[in-house]
Amino acid sequence: TLEWSLEDYAAGVEAALREKGISGGWLLGESFSSQVVWPIVARGQFEVKGVILAGGFVRHPVRAAVRLAEHIAGGLPLTLLTRMMFGYAKIARFRYRHSPETLAGIHEFIERRTELDRQAAKHRLHLIARNDPCAVVRDVNVPVYALTGLLDPIVPWMFVRPWLRKHCPALREYKIIWRADHNVLSTAADAAAEQVVQWVNQDSAKRA
Repeated sequence: TLEWSLEDYAAGVEAALREKGISGGWLLGESFSSQVVWPIVARGQFEVKGVILAGGFVRHPVRAAVRLAEHIAGGLPLTLLTRMMFGYAKIARFRYRHSPETLAGIHEFIERRTELDRQAAKHRLHLIARNDPCAVVRDVNVPVYALTGLLDPIVPWMFVRPWLRKHCPALREYKIIWRADHNVLSTAADAAAEQVVQWVNQDSAKRA
């Protein structure tokens, strides 16, 4: 979509979950979707049992870089953007040579890009650059966990982790997976899944 606000995204997620008969649970927010997690928490219409961020954030730690990316995304022709993605794919071919599923996902993502995707990416960057859910995160009353890859230039964890530790009393743990990058759920799928399950089970045991 090129029009939805983060509040619209939150309402859309809640509506989709209601259709499946789901009224509560844990929220797992990776990258941009972490920005949708916070309005869901704030709205109070979904019974949130806990929050897990994966390459996620509160207010982006380098907002000037997000604004620059928004400007670039709006001005670059799709053909040039696709060529840049293929350049990344060549690097990824070596980096993830032992993970055929990750490589297949990267290639499929690049091949399916359209002009609408470019515009949607620009819109999401616009939303990120202007979003500041810090007040919500300071007052969140459910457990918050976070994991990220060591190599994450998109959302640098060395800025995100200190802020969460200082300003989010609900933060329980912030885990760095050394072989992963920003897309930690795909570039370290097994390790990330194990960590998520461990956190959920750990919290469930405390509630029991």
